[in-house]
Amino acid sequence: MAAREDREARRAFLAGRLAAVRERIADAARAAGRDHTGITLITVTKTWPAEDVRLLAGLGVRDVGENQDQQASAKAAACAGLAPALSWHFIGQLQSNKAPSVARYADMVHSVDRASLVSALGKAAERAGRELRCLIQVSLDGTAGRGGAHPDEVLRLAALIAGRPGLTVAGVMAVAPPQEPAGEAFARLGPVRERLLGEHPGAVVMSAGMSGDLEAAIAAGATHVRVGSAILGHRPPAPLPH
Repeated sequence: MAAREDREARRAFLAGRLAAVRERIADAARAAGRDHTGITLITVTKTWPAEDVRLLAGLGVRDVGENQDQQASAKAAACAGLAPALSWHFIGQLQSNKAPSVARYADMVHSVDRASLVSALGKAAERAGRELRCLIQVSLDGTAGRGGAHPDEVLRLAALIAGRPGLTVAGVMAVAPPQEPAGEAFARLGPVRERLLGEHPGAVVMSAGMSGDLEAAIAAGATHVRVGSAILGHRPPAPLPH
C-alpha cells in the first residue's frame, strides 16, 4: 500500500510540474508571436529511475532526454514496452566508443561536434540498421571542455553527416554559456541555423533552452527545449557502482 501511495504521490508531483513547464512554454511562445505546438518539450530524466519515465509517459510525455549512455541504455531497455510511443534523445557529450550503444536506442543525438564522432555514429547506425537524426552542437563561446563545434565548422560537419548512410542532418543544438545572458547567446545560434538550412533544408531543429532559460531560447527560435529539474525536481545522486 505504501509503495502504491508513493507512486501516486510521485505521479501527482510530476503532473503538476509538467503542467507548469508546459504553461511556461505556451506563455513564452505567445510572447514571441509563435505557436507553442511547434515547440517540442524533451523531458530530461538523467539520474531519475525508469519508473519516472513510465509515469511521465502516462502523462503524455513522448520525448525523453539522457546525457549518460550507461543510464540511458538501461532505461531504454527497461521502458522498451513503451516503444514506439517514446523517442529517446541523447543530449550529453558523447565519446566515440559509446556510439554503438547509443545507436541502438537513440532517435536523435544532440551533441555531434566532431568528424570522428560522425564516423563512429555512422558505422554504428549502419550496423544497428537504424536512422539517427543528428544535431550539430554549436559552441557559443569557444570554451574548451564544454563541447560544441565552432560555428565555422558546422557546414563541414553537416556535409559529413549527410554523406553517411544511417545519419540525417536534423539541425543544431547549443547550451548557453553561464557567463552571459542566455538571450544574447542564443541570438548567435539563429544565423548558424539559417546557414545550415541553406544547404540542408530539412535541418529544421534548433535545440536550445533548459529549465532556467527556456523562455530566452524560445524567443530566439528554439524548436526543442530540454527540461529536467523544473519537472523532476533536484536530481538524486547517481547510484554507486556495484
